[in-house]
Amino acid sequence: MDVIIVGAGVAGLAAARGLLRAGHRVRVYEQAAAPRTGGAAVLMFSNGTAVLHDLGVTLDGVGARIDRQDAMTADGRLRMRMDYAHTAARYGFECRAVSRRDLVARLADGLPADLVRYGRECRSVTQDADRVTVTFADGATDSADVLIGADGRHSAVRRCLWGDGHVRPAAFGTWQGLSRIDVDVARSHHGLMITGREGACGLLPAGGGLLQWWFDVRWSPADPRPAAPLAELRRRFGHWASPVPEVLAAASEDDLGFFGHHWIRVRRVWGSGRITLAGDAAHVMPPTTGQGANQALEDAWVLARELADPAAGPGADLGADGAAPGGGPGVQRGADPAARLRAYERARYPRVRLVARLTRLNPANWRIPPLIGRLLSETSQTGMLARYSNRLTAAPAR
Repeated sequence: MDVIIVGAGVAGLAAARGLLRAGHRVRVYEQAAAPRTGGAAVLMFSNGTAVLHDLGVTLDGVGARIDRQDAMTADGRLRMRMDYAHTAARYGFECRAVSRRDLVARLADGLPADLVRYGRECRSVTQDADRVTVTFADGATDSADVLIGADGRHSAVRRCLWGDGHVRPAAFGTWQGLSRIDVDVARSHHGLMITGREGACGLLPAGGGLLQWWFDVRWSPADPRPAAPLAELRRRFGHWASPVPEVLAAASEDDLGFFGHHWIRVRRVWGSGRITLAGDAAHVMPPTTGQGANQALEDAWVLARELADPAAGPGADLGADGAAPGGGPGVQRGADPAARLRAYERARYPRVRLVARLTRLNPANWRIPPLIGRLLSETSQTGMLARYSNRLTAAPAR
């Protein structure tokens, strides 16, 4: 099958790897003039690292293993503890914090040098019974059997399918940085999530002495940016318990970036005919659960399984366990491409919808009383991942 992917971020590159391994011809078009290297770190939970394993991607040598995350009060009391080591033992795949730059580089490693065509802005997509065509800003076109819109929050492919007005602002935004800050957390295998009246702070080791640090505050698109954002963060959060003051003292304006968060109401059907969506194009969400990149990888995994080409031979079977993508038999491989894409969307919908509903909450509102938090089971994260993931819960194929 001939496949066009619009977008060369996490979702687009992962889909390209999976579809190439499944025996298809793939071309990726990216609006940016060169590979994107921005962003800070992302948390790869066991479902994300499992998909990376199936795609032939290793995170060895980059990032940091995360064994647990402690939710704290602003005055330093433990609310609850999320045991990621337990989840890793259950599923066989660890949780790892890694810079987005390193993640994208590992996804691109080993792909054909001419796979991604940069500087190609998608303006429209059209289709007939047999082919789908993308038209670019310079008037050029390309056609294929299937087109996947993996072009992020501002997706041109989604706009062609759904129209405008579907992306909505969340109630909070994040000031964040990825930098060398000499605190104990940066040298550990555990993260902190601290919440109080003023907002929320997250700290996560990202390997090599790097610390991913962020502060969540209430936000709307109409809010003016502070003239001195780091000074404002120090004023708002500087009285919190250690290590928050130490992080703020060592932070630099040069490392600081702001991201106002947005969300889309997840649809049961994402595409139409020979076109579908993946990643943020289909389900942009705030980072509250840390599942954004993981869910993009899950999309790629299910897409590759649904579009698997039997003519490609044994190597086309993505995943060593022979699992069907949604825990069931899926669509027969002789089905037309549109039927396969709708099967992908049906498999993903309940998982993504659950994650998206949870992510709309400002993490500063998650002020679980410490006593109740300590009574929660250490297996709660393991159980939630089972509800989030097609990959970790797929049943063996019959």
